[in-house]
Amino acid sequence: MSDLFGVKGRVWLGERAGQLPLDERLTVQACLRQIDFVDDELKRLNKILAADALSDDDAVRLMTLPGVSAVTAVALLGAIGDISRFPTPRHLVGYLGLDPRVRQSGSEPAKHGKISKQGPGEVRGLLVEAAWHAARTTGPLRAFHQRLAARRGANIATVAVARKLVIIAWHLLSRSTNYAFMRPSLHREKIRRLELMLGAPRQQGKRLPRRAFVKPPQRRAEIDAVAQHEAAYRRLVADWQASRPSRKAGAGATPGRASQRPSRGKAARQTP
Repeated sequence: MSDLFGVKGRVWLGERAGQLPLDERLTVQACLRQIDFVDDELKRLNKILAADALSDDDAVRLMTLPGVSAVTAVALLGAIGDISRFPTPRHLVGYLGLDPRVRQSGSEPAKHGKISKQGPGEVRGLLVEAAWHAARTTGPLRAFHQRLAARRGANIATVAVARKLVIIAWHLLSRSTNYAFMRPSLHREKIRRLELMLGAPRQQGKRLPRRAFVKPPQRRAEIDAVAQHEAAYRRLVADWQASRPSRKAGAGATPGRASQRPSRGKAARQTP
């Protein structure tokens, strides 16, 4: 069985429990009742979260992001509150503790370390889980994750994707718009699962003008469209890297720069 406490797992446990002594058999039955109680409580909480997500336009808007479920959307909105409290995406990233720590002494160059981990840790954990899912989903975020993972490793790249999700979420909430590279069918499936969780009638065998769960050909067509966006992002990054000035040449060697003189801060730090 795939789940020890599922249907087949319960049958297997019942067969084995009959061969146990009385005290051990009673212990197994008591543990199963506790699991049933916890599962029932989780179902009740999931229904409450589903109702909150469906009744909030911002939560539905956040679920257009890959990897963001109703739980993540509601938790993120609960932590943010009014998006106008954060004038820039950087303020929101710092509030959620996803900004890197910066250490600098005197005129020495700044050193960036691990994330600050300030703010609500539960929301930060949900965002990291969403980032892992987004890193495996076709789209620009997957290309972004692969580019960073090749240089810094998968864990650092995943945290960077979580920070990118927060930045995109700030823009979505501030502009009241959906994610530009969303998959419409995947978003409809998220909404439909929440509706079914709340007891909505099933539409099996009925002809509907718009299907919530699309057929494989339409799903492949949407994946191909998102794959084109991912390829465009890779080309954009490649062109940007090719046009950057060489580090050896320095910023002053940039073609077309009006002045080759150092800035005021740099001139002040230089010794005579």
